[in-house]
Amino acid sequence: MILILLSGLVISHLLAGWFYTAERQQAVRAISGYAAAQRIANLARLIDEAPEDWRARIVAAASDPTLRVSLSAQPRPDTQTAPDTADRSFQRYLAEQLPPALATGLRVAVSGTLGPPFAGMGPGGPMFGRMIGRGAPMFARMMGPGIGRFGDWRSMRASIRLTNGQFLLFNAALPESGPSTSWQFLVAMLLMSGIVVLASLWAVRRVTAPLGTVIRAAERLGRDVNAPPIVEAGSREMRQAAQVFNEMQARLQRILETRTRMLAALSHDLRTPLTLLRLRLEALPEREERDRMLANIADLDVMIAAILNFARDEAATEPLRRTDLTALLMAIVDDMADAGLAVSMTPTESVILECRPGALRRVVSNLLDNALKYGKTARVELLASPSTITIAIDDEGPGIPEAERQNVFEPFYRLEPSRSRETGGTGLGLAIAQSIAQANGGQITLINRAAGGLRAVLSLPR
Repeated sequence: MILILLSGLVISHLLAGWFYTAERQQAVRAISGYAAAQRIANLARLIDEAPEDWRARIVAAASDPTLRVSLSAQPRPDTQTAPDTADRSFQRYLAEQLPPALATGLRVAVSGTLGPPFAGMGPGGPMFGRMIGRGAPMFARMMGPGIGRFGDWRSMRASIRLTNGQFLLFNAALPESGPSTSWQFLVAMLLMSGIVVLASLWAVRRVTAPLGTVIRAAERLGRDVNAPPIVEAGSREMRQAAQVFNEMQARLQRILETRTRMLAALSHDLRTPLTLLRLRLEALPEREERDRMLANIADLDVMIAAILNFARDEAATEPLRRTDLTALLMAIVDDMADAGLAVSMTPTESVILECRPGALRRVVSNLLDNALKYGKTARVELLASPSTITIAIDDEGPGIPEAERQNVFEPFYRLEPSRSRETGGTGLGLAIAQSIAQANGGQITLINRAAGGLRAVLSLPR
């Protein structure tokens, strides 16, 4: 937005400068034309009224690089042709300034290029403006709306027949009007651009500040669906966006609550007949068929409990707390090692993170259970960087084919198709772990180790 505003300002300035320069050049030339005509008329009257022996000295003193003056017995040949519109305009103005006796012998020729005597006069030369003199303001007032009549001329030649029969010849030139831009123009553009940039920064930040609030709220919603709603402030569009966002968050909360209540009720309704079946089976004589049926009921009970835990998503309700991850991981490893499991941890320094320790314990426990179930051993390593904390768990199992690494995070998906508890459980362990990790802004990835086995990597933002 700032670049668009600044580009518009620069383009408008350049166009305005171009128009201003064109008008300025035309105005300067027009004023110079009037000034040159006035100077010619004054010199003609002066020389005509001066004594014969003074005329040559006056002519020599009046001639300069911008106005060549000379006396001749013959008029200028280039002033004898039929005059065009510009010639007639100049001749008419000069005739108004001359006495009637001199006006009758006046001939003028105007051209848009410099003649040979003035070919060396460059832009902004030292003689620029000398023709205008102190009479320029007067001529500017005299011009009025007719400024364009002499705006395009570059040189003028005039012949005036004096009362003694001699001809006074003039050759006037107008140098370039100077550079088209000036440092004042550049300074003005820079100052106005700076003002526009500062005003745009203030305005754009004021308009888009609520958008940052919505962005942070969206990130927070990805970790905690029960986060407080955002304040509906700012422009009308931002207020509408905040309102829609809060409504969306409220709908998500209602959906999750409904799902949890539905699964809790379903779990209760399923467990009641399962309990009755278990009681009836236990009352039967001990037989191999009865034991199998009791095992199937136990599997169903475990699956129902896992489904309910997955639906409740405990990570969304647990408050954040500053936690020593090193101590938390060591406690999990020590508990499992005390139970006779082959679990170890690489020693590391204390790492503090604001997290949900209960949910994190559950994620690490699920990953360690998988590592022990398929790889027999598990080694935990904690790595910390300024932006990320990584918990890596290595095992010595067969690994996972690359095509299956994403599928194992799907609920109820198992590489081994049976549902037997002896071969791996319900297929919800990794799905629950990934759900909790994502609720905390993290991610779990699985990597086959070059030396054999699988590495499960839990990455958490610091």
